[in-house]
Amino acid sequence: MAKRIQLASTGGPEVLEFVDFTPADPAPGEVRVRNQAVGLNFIDIYVRTGLYPVPGLPSGLGTEGAGVVDAVGEGVTHLRVGDRVAYAQGPLGAYGELHTLPAEKVVSLPEGVDVETAAASMLKGLTVQYLLRQTYPLQGGETILFHAAAGGVGSIACQWAKALGVRLIGTVSSPEKAALAEKNGAWATIDYTQENVVERVRELTQGVMCDVVYDSVGKDTWEMSLDCLKKRGLMVSFGNASGPVEGVNIGILNQKGSLFVTRPSLNGYADTRERLEAMSEELFAMLETGKIKVDIAQRFALADAAKAQQALAGRHTTGSTILVP
Repeated sequence: MAKRIQLASTGGPEVLEFVDFTPADPAPGEVRVRNQAVGLNFIDIYVRTGLYPVPGLPSGLGTEGAGVVDAVGEGVTHLRVGDRVAYAQGPLGAYGELHTLPAEKVVSLPEGVDVETAAASMLKGLTVQYLLRQTYPLQGGETILFHAAAGGVGSIACQWAKALGVRLIGTVSSPEKAALAEKNGAWATIDYTQENVVERVRELTQGVMCDVVYDSVGKDTWEMSLDCLKKRGLMVSFGNASGPVEGVNIGILNQKGSLFVTRPSLNGYADTRERLEAMSEELFAMLETGKIKVDIAQRFALADAAKAQQALAGRHTTGSTILVP
């Protein structure tokens, strides 16, 4: 027996239960990981509320964790029992002491990356990798707008953009979060509770506006984000913190300057074992060289996952948050 967070119905934080369960033995091509740290992400809230449907209820929760391989299924050759590993994809169930998942979704950790750092950065770091290195391959010299720049993804994006020589303008909700984003390498910050974002972007760029806008907020910032782009700029909508973007007239992209828009996801980029390995290697290199430092600003016991999600949804967190089994 082991412990995990489970939901029998979708809804508020109260639907999360800390229960006993029997973890599955690995089938062929699978491994079982004994989690030592679990990542907390907005996508977990989308699953809990029902925005992202689960295959069936009751269900586990979470897709990101790190620890050691506990058991190996038939046919798995790249991992052994005792290996230090991390993952950010696969079936729900990372909010648990043990998690069984396809071995192809699990990567080995290099010596220079500890399990807490891995759990705090796998999903967020791989997200930043595909956003900045693949969705729009930044070369250096571009100006970009990144919403929620003091959050887990934003904190990594600020550092990665600076390393690439990119001017990142980050939106934040307080002076403290502005200071954090700037410490992490943001070229400039905008407090959207006090400033008009579009006007401030126009001022900072001397009217040129941004090459790319990275928007994880969704409904509340959609049109404002479009207005921050230069002609033929790219809108990257990669999250729904305020709710999904709906009812869009595609003609608005023409009206605002022949804009481009994409709605990417990690699963759309890390879609093969080879691509996942390559993306992870680049992330781990950034961590090992110190170009990216992960700020684990909050730690919650696994049993307190509901409290952790409330803090994240209420924008009471900075940097990354992990759950500790």
